Amino acid sequence: MVELKNIDKLPESAAKKIRPYLENMIELLGNNLITAAVYGSAVTGDYSEKRSDINLILVCEDVDLSTLKKSLKLVAKGIRERIAAPLFFTRRYIETSADVFPIEFLEIKENHLVLYGEDILAGIIVDLKNLRHQCEEQIKGKLVRIRQAYLEVGLKKKGVEALLKRSLSSLMPVFKSVIRLRGESPPRRKEDILSKLAEVFSLDAEVFLTIWNDKRNDEIIGGEEPESYLNRYLLQLEALAEAVDKV
Repeated sequence: MVELKNIDKLPESAAKKIRPYLENMIELLGNNLITAAVYGSAVTGDYSEKRSDINLILVCEDVDLSTLKKSLKLVAKGIRERIAAPLFFTRRYIETSADVFPIEFLEIKENHLVLYGEDILAGIIVDLKNLRHQCEEQIKGKLVRIRQAYLEVGLKKKGVEALLKRSLSSLMPVFKSVIRLRGESPPRRKEDILSKLAEVFSLDAEVFLTIWNDKRNDEIIGGEEPESYLNRYLLQLEALAEAVDKV
């Protein structure tokens, strides 16, 4: 049987799901598999057995259709247990793509745990210039999409609430990266990231933290009408976009 490493560093409920899944995946992929690593909430301390997906990266020598096809049944079974379909990379893809996806690759580099094979992910190099450009694009693009989405759901109370929570969650990796652009190390816990972001860029932490806490607890935002937070949220994103543009 294949020996996995670092499995004891994961939350117990996540490790219980990952162990048989990876053992079967390693058997399926054989010598083609170079690295198997977990990233995301199972590593950062935000993992919830009921709400969180388990995210895996598999680095292979080759990723062709036959490689994917032989994994289909196992991946389908994993999805039923909240193990998301893995990201399949090759070594070459990683080496040539960090300039295109700097936020994503920096997030992976700093928040992963290798469970099998060599740690290729630790050697990812991200140019801060590329990182700044993508951060600015993501924030400004999100502003446009939120306004557009509001026009579609603004007449629905639950629609605005869901829009705010979904938007904030999707921006977390961007927030971590803009903190890095200021020479600071982003915390791991989501609440601490939002507080640090507000501190570094002189933003209103309360609006971010209220939306996040109510997302986590599945409540009405701040106990008030969600729309009352929407304008404040947009103003903070506009201020952040301006600040990132000047970094």
